[in-house]
Amino acid sequence: MNRESRGLKKYPEKIIQFGEGNFLRCFVDWQIDILNEKTDFNSGIAIIRPIDSDYLPLLDVQDGLYTAIIRGINENGEIVRDYRVISSVNREIPLYKQFDEYLKLAHNPDMKIIVSNTTEAGISFSETDKYEDEPQSSFPGKLTRLLHERFKVFKGDEKKGFIIMPCELIDYNGEKLKELVFKYAEKWELEEGFKHWLNTANTWCSTLVDRIVTGYPRDEVAELQAELGYEDKFMTTGEYFYLFVIQGPKWLEKELKLDKINLNIKIVDDIKPYKTRKVGILNGAHTAMVPVSYLYGIDTVKETLEDDIVGKFVKEAIYDEIIPALDMNKKELVEFAEAVIKRFKNPYVKHQLIDISLNSMTKFKTRVLPQILNYNEKYGKLPKKLVFSFAALMRFYKGERAGDKINLRDDAYFLELYKELWGDYDGTEKGAAKIAEAVLALEHHWGENLLEVPGLKEMVSKYLYKIDVEGVKVAFEDLYDGEKEKIIDL
Repeated sequence: MNRESRGLKKYPEKIIQFGEGNFLRCFVDWQIDILNEKTDFNSGIAIIRPIDSDYLPLLDVQDGLYTAIIRGINENGEIVRDYRVISSVNREIPLYKQFDEYLKLAHNPDMKIIVSNTTEAGISFSETDKYEDEPQSSFPGKLTRLLHERFKVFKGDEKKGFIIMPCELIDYNGEKLKELVFKYAEKWELEEGFKHWLNTANTWCSTLVDRIVTGYPRDEVAELQAELGYEDKFMTTGEYFYLFVIQGPKWLEKELKLDKINLNIKIVDDIKPYKTRKVGILNGAHTAMVPVSYLYGIDTVKETLEDDIVGKFVKEAIYDEIIPALDMNKKELVEFAEAVIKRFKNPYVKHQLIDISLNSMTKFKTRVLPQILNYNEKYGKLPKKLVFSFAALMRFYKGERAGDKINLRDDAYFLELYKELWGDYDGTEKGAAKIAEAVLALEHHWGENLLEVPGLKEMVSKYLYKIDVEGVKVAFEDLYDGEKEKIIDL
């Protein structure tokens, strides 16, 4: 597949994208493709592959083209199947092999926008990063180097700044990224003029992104390629629903041509209400279900919700523990939760739990732990199902399900930690408590010492031992022992 054979033009590069993953390609790049087609947005994307990997070919082998397959149920209850060849991506730059080409992007006067999705773990600071590294290890370090190159090339021209829109799922991601870029500027002792330019010439937007993207359709490749009539090694699949909320100035609506087309992109003064609702319910449910359902023997989100036992667990975790922990209008939260559950059951979405498990330690910190702590503070007791999920998460990192190896994907620190903890495990309740204690004590990760939360260590330890020795199915009996308490009346 190439542009000539498809009759597709290449747009002038105006956007730099950190991350080649399925989500951005089925979300941001998909929306930009529509803007290019329906308006005079006229913007091509240069994707930066921010990791050093030779396992996957670059999008360049298909001239930057790929198919976004959007399927689901629309607002009218109608089945939607939309196949779009995305032409907004021009090329992919492997950063570790073409650092000079990466820096040249800063020399292009037409560049206007920077987007990213390096997962929640990506927006971080590394004390070992140096200005002269090619490249720096952290995403903010790489970005600082690029921005400084821009500043130098255009001699601090205030009109040559960027609109920066990180899509990582952390609170006020734009503000956090800006903070870390300034931290690198300080660490590397860069000129005061550059710091001033960072602040005045660039627009730092916090965002909220919402679309379930299931990625490459492994089980349907032959069928879909026969239907499409061509081979596509980079096709990606996602649900019909999408929402992009950008906290930024109102002039962004015209800059992004939103005044010329009806896309579900909202420019707002504060993303907090959207963020709290989405991260708590949709992402929180995803993260809480993964270790429980996967260890139960289920592989996808849809199968999870359709299972009588695990589906019940997930719904009750949402309605009885997550929603009560959120300080928002309960009726609106319940309506959003009902919509989320319908999305989870989308017949076209085969969202693999193992894919959602990427960086689960950080995801649990940002998506589930706040509700555990908020619930405990509001009601003076722990939310059993969310704590059960916490214990299942620790068991998940043992890396084994029914004798089969689990493909754990997380920071090397966590993988080594769990390898050591489970390596020393003696199969006793005391041994399980030792693992729970070590994980809960990771104050540098959780932001506080969770051993100080009354009863948490004991409850996690009990569930962890049950799950490991008897399995999730039997452990559920202990979880549901006694009368179920409901916090909200539905």
